[in-house]
Amino acid sequence: MKKSFGPRTLIYPTPVWVIGTYDKTGKPNVMTIAWGGICCSKPPCVAISIRKATYTYGNVIERKAFTVNVPSEAYAKEADYFGMVSGKDTDKFSATGLTPLKSDMVDAPYIKEFPLTLECKVIHTLEIGLHTQFVGEIIDVKADESALNEKSLPDIEKVRPILFTPELRAYYKVGGYLGEAFSIGRGTAI
Repeated sequence: MKKSFGPRTLIYPTPVWVIGTYDKTGKPNVMTIAWGGICCSKPPCVAISIRKATYTYGNVIERKAFTVNVPSEAYAKEADYFGMVSGKDTDKFSATGLTPLKSDMVDAPYIKEFPLTLECKVIHTLEIGLHTQFVGEIIDVKADESALNEKSLPDIEKVRPILFTPELRAYYKVGGYLGEAFSIGRGTAI
C-alpha cells in the first residue's frame, strides 16, 4: 500500500544547479537552484524556477540570459553556500575562491571550476505562484575535457553531479550504471 503525502515538492532526483548571472553593474553572481530540468529538445531548452525575492531573479529579468553550472561532488560546500547568501550583499566568487568567466554566447558568467555549463538566453517567462519559470534556449554547452568519455561526450560518472532531495533537504551523489537507455527494456512483455 502506498502512503499519500498530498501536494508537495517530493520527487527524486532534483538537480543541484548553480545559475550564473550579471547584475546591472556587470558584477557576476551565482545562485543554487533545484527547480529545473530540460523542457524541450528542439530547440534545446532548459527551464529553471526562481523566486522573485532573489537577487538572481532581477538579474535574469534585466539581462535575459543565464548559465546553468553543474557542480561536481567536489564543490558541494560551495554549491550549498551559493544558495544560502545573497549576491546583493556578498561577492560569492571572492568568498569561495571560484572563478567567474564571461560567456562567449550569452550575457552571463559561468564557473570555471565546474565541469559542465549550459549557456542560455531567455525565451519564455511564466509566473507560477511563489516562483517564476524561465525557459532558456541552450545556445552552447561547455564541458571540461576531463569530464568527457571516449566518444567525447560529457560522462555522468566524470561530471559527478550533485542531487538534492527536497523533503529531506540533503545532497547525494550519482550511483552506478544500470544499462543502455532505449535498449534494456527490449523484449519486455507489456
